[in-house]
Amino acid sequence: MGRGDLTNAGVYDLRHTCLTTWLNKGIPPAQVAEWAGNSVPVLLAIYARCIAGQLNDYLKLLEEDEDLQPAAA
Repeated sequence: MGRGDLTNAGVYDLRHTCLTTWLNKGIPPAQVAEWAGNSVPVLLAIYARCIAGQLNDYLKLLEEDEDLQPAAA
């Protein structure tokens, strides 16, 4: 199946694509789980390995948070 070719896609293939896309776009897992009719633990057990490319964004958020900076000595 090529990109854009949905003729052989099953319902669960489309569901997987949708949920993975939402998670990769940064939609909170709690919201995606609600839309999917799953609990957050079930959602993350299945889809956590599909979330990609957000590590640098998370590290930047941590670096910008003054509350997480080491205390001055």
